[in-house]
Amino acid sequence: MARAEMNTLLADALAHSGLGKAQLAARSGLGRTTVHAAFRVDGPPVSAPTLVALARQLRLPVERLLALHRIAAGEAPAQEQQEELGKPIAQWDAHTLEVHPAGLADPAAPGDRIPLSGYITRDHDLTLGRAVQDALAGNSRIVVVVGASSTGKTRACWEAVQPLAEHGWRLWHPFAPTRSEAAVTGLRRVRPHTVVWLNDTQHYVGDLRHGERISALVHDLLTRDASTPVLVLGTLWPEYAVQYTALPSPLAREGDPHSRTRELLAASLLTIPAVFTEQERSRAAALAESGDQLLADTLTRTGSDGRVTQDLAGAPELLRRYAQATPAARAVIEAAMDACRCGIGTPLSGAFLAEAAAGYLDDHDFDQLAGDWEAQAFHELTRPVHGKHAPLHRTRRRRGTAPGTPPASEEDLVGHDPRYRLADYLEQRGRRDRRDLTPPDAFWHAAHTHLTRADDLIELARAAQRRGLDEWASHLRFRAADLGDVNSLYVLALARERAGDLSGAETLYRQAGAFGDSDALHDLALMLERAGQSEHAETAARQATSAGSIDTFYDLARMREVGGDMSGARRLYGQAAAAEGAATLAAAARRREKDGHWAVAEDLYRQAADAGDVSALSGLARLQERAGDLEGALAYFQQAADAGDVTAAYDVMRVRRARSEQDG
Repeated sequence: MARAEMNTLLADALAHSGLGKAQLAARSGLGRTTVHAAFRVDGPPVSAPTLVALARQLRLPVERLLALHRIAAGEAPAQEQQEELGKPIAQWDAHTLEVHPAGLADPAAPGDRIPLSGYITRDHDLTLGRAVQDALAGNSRIVVVVGASSTGKTRACWEAVQPLAEHGWRLWHPFAPTRSEAAVTGLRRVRPHTVVWLNDTQHYVGDLRHGERISALVHDLLTRDASTPVLVLGTLWPEYAVQYTALPSPLAREGDPHSRTRELLAASLLTIPAVFTEQERSRAAALAESGDQLLADTLTRTGSDGRVTQDLAGAPELLRRYAQATPAARAVIEAAMDACRCGIGTPLSGAFLAEAAAGYLDDHDFDQLAGDWEAQAFHELTRPVHGKHAPLHRTRRRRGTAPGTPPASEEDLVGHDPRYRLADYLEQRGRRDRRDLTPPDAFWHAAHTHLTRADDLIELARAAQRRGLDEWASHLRFRAADLGDVNSLYVLALARERAGDLSGAETLYRQAGAFGDSDALHDLALMLERAGQSEHAETAARQATSAGSIDTFYDLARMREVGGDMSGARRLYGQAAAAEGAATLAAAARRREKDGHWAVAEDLYRQAADAGDVSALSGLARLQERAGDLEGALAYFQQAADAGDVTAAYDVMRVRRARSEQDG
């Protein structure tokens, strides 16, 4: 069956191509006999490379043909033919893909789809259209549309993929059990002629645990022959685009957290304007005059400012609901705004929002609260705006759909602590209007009590520190450490040390070290050395070395040397070579050399060379050459060459030529 299906696909594609088998052989670089054998039902299957070459010329799905080939050859069971991801584009509803509704559902037909307004083509649509045409021509593409909330990013992507629907393309929206988990488990299974829908791309590439892996998987998908062609579409707010494409600070302890994402987005970002141009508003007016009531209504409110899409998405009504909310409901919204701008991920805990909101009320409003004020406030805020959005949207955990995921119980789906998502427009409004405000103590206390994600607590601790709330930052870091974040212990130890609390710092350094943080043990050793506790410092250095630190003994030796204890320094240099190994010392020296610390690098190279590391001799030679001492450099390169370093032998000849030119 698999062989017959494979031959049918090849024969149909050949017939549609208008080519003869001889022409196909010439174009694919295959022999005529090989091509004829590929179209025979009897006989052994052709090789996989032959099948790939034919598929590319005939524009057939490579992955599908290879799966049939493996089954026909008896190399894989028929079960390998996994169900395709996603479904045909024509079967999707725009609102299911998170396009903002622009109108009301018909109350007389509650099952009908909510209507979309007419679409006005803009400049960015031309770029999206070219990407779609490239995909139809057989090339994989990625476009990530960047724009503020409710500016039409998702709608533009939806309109762009409609031509693909006519050609049978599928669309896959990785969503459950979480967006990032769905992407990680599914991206390798994407087949050709699929649109990968990464709306709100920050939930994928910005995920602290999986973000970089997802970026790498998307890059692999775009360059993998077996998946070509695919079209990856995403959307981002401008602040996320800036965050993911910015070069990291060389002093940042976190290193480069978005390197793969930055590479992926480098040439794929497409900015969408927040407002319609005058010409675009004219086209919208013409469409409204032809009978589009939704556009006609919104143009009565946006004729001057051009924010057509924002109005269609219900932003003014959201703002009105916020401005006219009861004191309790307004307090909940402001707590949610502050949570989002301070880095807490969504969805937000209802218990956290309720406890935090109390701090946003003055004494009079607080005293007037009813016994069930929390329930009333959340009921008020979750009522839809014109049937579209609500200030707060209650979320539910989807039932597990990944292989091996157990079905969720009703208790899991609802939960004792409901979760909420703040409307995008209000979130952005809060970021702008409240950026200089410091949340009240009740906000931080509620976070410490109710947040259960270490990443949220870390972000919140940083936000507290930026506002000078060091005590709250410390409490939140401790809570993150309780939830398993070892780095929080290290950061807390640094803060205690800077504050002069050496005993407290030592306790925290040791706690972090117990979880394998070699940096914590390294810094503990240096702190003890500065405090004059040399024996304890050396003990900590041995622990740091065992945990993986490669230069703790060396740093202690340098401190002794600077302090005038030359005998102690030499002893520690010896321990560094013995405990950490000559190769490790040479690696530390290369790091110091790269950072421009040449005197330190020279000392470390000498220690490594004395311990028998040949590469250290070349390191010393480089430093001598940098200083202009060609004779000294030649001597060290010669020693390295004599010890078997082939590269050093070339350096000997190079330096000899340089010395001759210098003498000349």
